[in-house]
Amino acid sequence: MKTRDLVLTALFAAIIVVLGVIPPVQLGFIPVPIHAQSLGVMLAGVILGAKRGALAVLLFLLVAAIGLPVLSGGRGGLGVFVAPPAGYLVGFVPAAYVAGLVSERLVRAGQSGGRQIAEFFVAAALGGIVIDHLLGIVWLAQSTGMGFSKAFLGDLAFVPGDVLKAAIAALAARAVMVGYPLLPQRV
Repeated sequence: MKTRDLVLTALFAAIIVVLGVIPPVQLGFIPVPIHAQSLGVMLAGVILGAKRGALAVLLFLLVAAIGLPVLSGGRGGLGVFVAPPAGYLVGFVPAAYVAGLVSERLVRAGQSGGRQIAEFFVAAALGGIVIDHLLGIVWLAQSTGMGFSKAFLGDLAFVPGDVLKAAIAALAARAVMVGYPLLPQRV
């Protein structure tokens, strides 16, 4: 891994941390907060690509695991990885990887801007919504005993916000692709 890759990985881990400063919103019917850090996961995947995006998220989770309060609401430590939202946190790594992998396969430099944005959106949504929510629902259902159907219905409250985050990630990825041609390839 080159120095530039390490710097970009650390930068996106820091972006995810900064997004945790935005206070989480607790919902009364599900023990998982709405937060902005999943936007950082989508951004890491679509901008950095599969490998570096997943490494950035892994670095972020490592910092959280050692106890630094980098998660939304100032949480950190190993205890967060056994709490009801743990499936979503662990799902961040494959979410970034899938978002990066899909964007690497779909988005090309010669495409129109609209098509690039649409394909970045598909990549961010597949990783950040489908993959992350799937892992989150499974863990939530198992850890709380609420059952898969209740966990799934509770999870639906997150989908509109995450669709908006995927759109923001797509627009940001397109802007980076156009504005920073010196950024190394996402692969």
